[in-house]
Amino acid sequence: MTASSTAPPLPANPAKRGPAKFIVGAALAAVVAAGAWFTLAPAPKAPDATFTSITGEKITTASLRGKVVLLNFWATDCVTCVKEMPMMVDTYKKYAPQGYEMVAVAMRHDPPNYVLNFVETRQLPFKVALDPMGEHAKTFGNVQMTPTSLLIDREGRILKRYLGEPDTAEFHAAIEKALAS
Repeated sequence: MTASSTAPPLPANPAKRGPAKFIVGAALAAVVAAGAWFTLAPAPKAPDATFTSITGEKITTASLRGKVVLLNFWATDCVTCVKEMPMMVDTYKKYAPQGYEMVAVAMRHDPPNYVLNFVETRQLPFKVALDPMGEHAKTFGNVQMTPTSLLIDREGRILKRYLGEPDTAEFHAAIEKALAS
C-alpha cells in the first residue's frame, strides 16, 4: 500500500470501529433519550406552602388550585424587579378575569416597611407576601436570585421557572396556553 492509498472502509458493526467512536455514539444516544424523557416527563407539583400577605391574609398553594398562578420572588432593592413590575401589573390586570393569580413574595432581606411602601405607591393589584425567614424561597427551589418567578398551572404543577425578567410575548403565550387547558 502506498502513502497515497485510501483507508479501508469502516466495518458495518459500530463496535468494531473502536471503543472511542462506540462510546461517543452511546453517549449521544443517552443524551437524546434523556432529552426526550425530560420533555415528556410530567411537570413537578408545586410544594405545599402557606404565605402571609402584607394584609395578614393566609394564602395556601391549595387555595390557589384551579387558577393559573405566578409566584414571583422579588425585592424592593432589585433593579430588574422594579423594572418588570409595571409589566407584571399589566399582565395581572389582563388575565385575572380569566383565572390568573399572582403572589409576589418579598425576599427575607427586604424590610416589611419598604415592601408596604412599594405596594402602596405603585398600587400593586395582586397579592404580596413576606418571607421573613426565607422559608418559602428555600421551599420553592432555594431561590436566591431575584426576580425568580414560577408559572403554576390549575393543577398545581410548575410549568416554567423564569430567572430575570421574562420576555413579555413568550410569558403571555405561556399564560394563555395554561389558561386554555
